[in-house]
Parts: sequence; C-alpha cells; structure tokens
Amino acid sequence: MPPQLAETYACVPSTERGRGILISGHPKSDSILYTNGRSVIILDLENPLQVSIYGEHAYPATVARFSPNGEWIASADTSGTVRIWGARDEHVLKKEFRVLSGRIDDLQWSPDGMRIVACGDGKGKSLVRAFMWDSGTNVGAFDGHSRRVLSCAFKPTRPFRIATCGEDFLLNFYEGPPFKFKLSHRDHLNFVNCVRFSPDGSKFISVSSDKKGIIFDGKIGGKIGELSSEDGHKGSIYAVSWSPDGKQVLTVSADKSAKVWEISDDNHGKVKKTLTPPGSGGVDDMLVGCLWQNDYLVTVSLGGTISIFSASDLEKSPRQLSGHMKNATSLAVLNSDPKVILTSSYDGLIVKWIQGVGYSGKLQRKENSQIKCLAAVEDEIVTSGFDKKIWRVSLQGDQCGDANSIDIGSQPKDLSLALLSPELALVTTDYGVVMLRGAKVVSTINLGFDMTASAVAPDGSEAIIGGQDGKLHIYSITGDTLVEEAVLEKHRGAVSVICYSPDLSMFASGDLNREAIVWDRVSREVKLKNMLYHTARINCLAWSPDNNMVATGSLDTCVIIYEVDKPASSRMTIKGAHLGGVYGLAFTDDHTLVSSGEDACIRVWRVTLQ
Repeated sequence: MPPQLAETYACVPSTERGRGILISGHPKSDSILYTNGRSVIILDLENPLQVSIYGEHAYPATVARFSPNGEWIASADTSGTVRIWGARDEHVLKKEFRVLSGRIDDLQWSPDGMRIVACGDGKGKSLVRAFMWDSGTNVGAFDGHSRRVLSCAFKPTRPFRIATCGEDFLLNFYEGPPFKFKLSHRDHLNFVNCVRFSPDGSKFISVSSDKKGIIFDGKIGGKIGELSSEDGHKGSIYAVSWSPDGKQVLTVSADKSAKVWEISDDNHGKVKKTLTPPGSGGVDDMLVGCLWQNDYLVTVSLGGTISIFSASDLEKSPRQLSGHMKNATSLAVLNSDPKVILTSSYDGLIVKWIQGVGYSGKLQRKENSQIKCLAAVEDEIVTSGFDKKIWRVSLQGDQCGDANSIDIGSQPKDLSLALLSPELALVTTDYGVVMLRGAKVVSTINLGFDMTASAVAPDGSEAIIGGQDGKLHIYSITGDTLVEEAVLEKHRGAVSVICYSPDLSMFASGDLNREAIVWDRVSREVKLKNMLYHTARINCLAWSPDNNMVATGSLDTCVIIYEVDKPASSRMTIKGAHLGGVYGLAFTDDHTLVSSGEDACIRVWRVTLQ
C-alpha cells in the first residue's frame, strides 16, 4: 500500500513589502485561496491540516478565485497566464489562456460564471482584459489606465459593470458587455490598491495608499461617500472586503491594524472596531491582505501570518496560522518528543510544529542569519548558515534562549551532532573538518580532499565524511583528532548526505548522481544496493526508529522508502511530495514520515509496510 498523506502544514502567502495581496474564498465553504511561488493553496479555515495544493503553473502564481458555483478555480501568474481548473480532488485543467503580456495582479468571475476579468502589468495599453472563460474571446475594450492595474471587480448583479484601479491613482468604471469605458475618478492621491463591489452590487469601495477609502454607486459609478478619517488608518490601506450582508467592510493597513467599518445609510463609513493581531510590532506585522469569509475575518501580515477573527465576537482573540514563505531546507524532530518537529528555511526562520496540531509557533532567534543546516536535541538547536558561523541556541519551551556563535572561518557545508553527547559537533567546510565541543573549536583538520557531507555517530566515537569524489572516509574519534579507519568506494557522484541507523548497526549514504546505498557498519559491506530510482540528486535521508526502513528525498520532488531486508525494487514511492524538490526528512515513529521542501510546506505521511 503506498504511503498516505495524513497532514499538510501549509506554506504562508507570498508577500512583498509595499504591496497588498488579494486572497479570496467561496461563501458556500470555509475554504480560502492564496498563492506562494508556483503553488495555489486551498486552505480550510475550520481544519487547517486539510490542505490542497495546485502546482501546475510554470511561473509564480499571483491570485486565484473560485467560480460562483464553486466547481472551478481560475488562477493567474507572473507571465500573464490564466489557468482554469477543477476545485475537486484531481484539479483537472479545463482551459489555459495567455491574457496579458505581464504579471496579473487580480482577477474576478462574472456572477453568472461565464466571463473573467483580469488586470495587471504589461506592454502598451493592454492592462485589463475581460474574456469568455470557455473560449478566451474578448468581451470589451478597457482603455483609460497608463500604469499597472492592481485590482479589478465585477458587479455581482445585472446590469454588469467592471471597476478597476491602479498605480496611476485612477479608478475606472466600465459598462457592458461588451465592456467599454464609462468614466474615471481621480479622488485618490496615491496608488489605489483594491476595489470591491458590495454583495448586492449597489455600491463599491476603493482603498488606497493615501489612507482613504471611497464609496461609489454600483450602477452608475458616481462617488457617494467615504470612510471617516476619524480613528482611520495611519498608513497605506492595502485591501478591503465586504461583510456578507453588505453593511460592513474590513480593511487592513501598513499601520499593523485591521478595522471593521459600519457603512451607514448615507454611505459613509465609521470605525466599529480596530483589530490588532498579536505580534512583535515589527515590519513583518504590517497587514497586507484581508477577507471577510462568512463568520471569519481573515488578515494576512507581511510576514505571512494568517490571523482569523470571529465576526460575531470581535472581542475574541484571533487564531493564528503561520509557517514558511521560502524553501524549507532543514527538518529535525526532538529526540525527547518526536511529535515536535522543527523546520528551518534559508531566510532564517525556525518554525515549531506538533504532529496532529500543526503550527505551534515561530522560534525567534536574536540573530537573523540565513540557515543552511539545522540539528536539534532536547534543549538545544544548532544551526549553520552563510555567515560562517555555527549558532548554539538553548531551547526553553517555545522560546529561544541564550545563543552562542562560533566563527569557523568559512562557510559550513554540513553539520552533524553526536546525539548522545551533543556537546560534540562536526562541521565540514571547504578547508577541512571543524570539531566543536560546546561553543569552542577544539580542532580544525585538513583531510586532504574536498568534503561534501558528514555524519558523527550518536556516541561520538566515529565519523563518516563523504567527498566530492564519491568516497566515504570512516574515522574513529580519539580525543579531538580523527584517525582514518577505512575508505569505501561505491558512489559514482559527490556524496550529498550520510545518516546512521538508530541502532548504529548500519548507515546510509546518498549522492548527487541520484543513488543511495545502505552499508553494514561492522563489515562495511553494502547491505542494500541498486537504490537508483530517483531522477535527480538526493538531498536528504531518514531512518525509521525500528531500523527497518530508510527514506530518501530528492530534487526530483519524490520520496522513496526502502525496506532494508527486501530488494530495492520493492520500494514505495511518493511522487510529487514537494513541488521543486524534497529537502528534509525525518521519521517521528515506525510508520510516520515527515518531509519538507522547496514549496515551503511540511507533510506528514503514514507508511504501511507491504
């Protein structure tokens, strides 16, 4: 039986400083849509571990929307392409159209589900297009904008109208179909970031970096009101969303607050409640996206944190979901509690997850250096990065405590800890092996070959170091020196990863030439060979706690699980485990495997032996 996906800890939305993001949902469900890299994420607000991801865009995705009946999703990317695909399990592609010559920033379906309007950047005047979703035929001409169009909206009732706004400070109004320019407003004094019609189509609202929100008549496009400046936002307003009854709106701003506004009968907005999601108060807490989804008020911060407030109880503290925005390069489970998973991304973020619960917090380090390797024991995290330093950070519950940095003089290539005596750490660099005991460098040894990977035995008695030439060098550790015991030759490419089995009877190694090998530690003979089923380099390895299985993760997006006592041909393969490649693997128990990858997601798999 192939491994089954049990849980997904989703990546967070991609954000960009100084820009809003436009997330969306479907009123008949509690699912929301957002994008990260080439992925479109469908996240259930009620059960965030149930995540579906569409990864078929060739370029970074920018925005996605459900069709009115909820059966289809239209998503767009930076190349100007719109893909229309099934919202159900298989996500079957229905249509694909090249809509603009540049990035698409927003798109929306017509209420009858027949047409789509998209806007963004491009050459010439083609910054907005409306087309039939089944044929791609144009349904109008959209003149009037001279710079990038950031948002567009379709009036949800007949007669149909389209409103657009953008970096030229304009809000334009079009009648149709076929759509043609009707009028333009220059009431805003800065970028107009978002425009949205009320659910009944009677009015629409625009918000801008000039801190203002303006309300217009939905049928004829004239200005009819605005949001009060009293108690208003102190920074750029990036996004706006209407309540289902059309009597309130939600806005978010660079001032790190969200506001719920009552829209009066005379079409003026008054602040009902200011919502401030918990945070450190730093730049990452600026709010850049929002959505009023049934009873949920959803906000997104620049750091990607999703805060979920209750519309019916605005005093209630929000639920927060977060995770990685960038490639999750390293993964470790705590030996004291394997249900606790730590992952790091190269941007320096460490996230704590609990199996069965999901996101459990970010571990804030005092230093914010990029992370290449991560190792963890009961009360300590050890990281290496691109700053030529090894950081030893004490772990105190959900917080990072004191940190010691050790400058090793060159960039670390690999880092391994002796788990039973974690004072001992081995770091390979371009110039040699650096041995650490605690926060002190006790020796730097030039071994005379180009090193690429290393592993140290849990008891600290032995080390295996792999080279660019594919050879494995086995050393005994005596005091602070290494004594070579054997050289093993079998790999035909540079060694990328080495890992001891939990009972120390075996070790496994993988290389850049896509092959893995399991070795007997005592005889140093090959125990499992012909593990040559990946189509690209092997990035990571993991052993099951009972020593029966070894898993490999590769740049080819797959995870392959081998049973040590069976031929390699009886393997189990997880195809497309992570879009862009698998970079981290660990078993939390004999039948549960956790993986991380380029798509910034973490996944938990149930593995049943055949």
